[in-house]
Amino acid sequence: MNSIVIDAIKALLEEGKTPTVALTKNKLSQPVPMPIIIAAVSQYKNNPDSIHSLIKQPSTEQSSNAHESQLDRIEAKLDKLLALLDKN
Repeated sequence: MNSIVIDAIKALLEEGKTPTVALTKNKLSQPVPMPIIIAAVSQYKNNPDSIHSLIKQPSTEQSSNAHESQLDRIEAKLDKLLALLDKN
């Protein structure tokens, strides 16, 4: 499930509000496809504890960091290739 949607649901819960699709969509910091929002809210309504267990899992942050470091390596290689092309 999308961590941004989970964060929005968590924020609503901290405000004492019951998460709905509309409230969750309003809380999002960036656009998220509606089916993902609906799935997250449905999961929360079916099992409120599931959202809390998902919040504690840092796996999405770790994979995001791995993607960023891979992107950094690719950019460095591209810069080297462009510098070689400029020399010719």
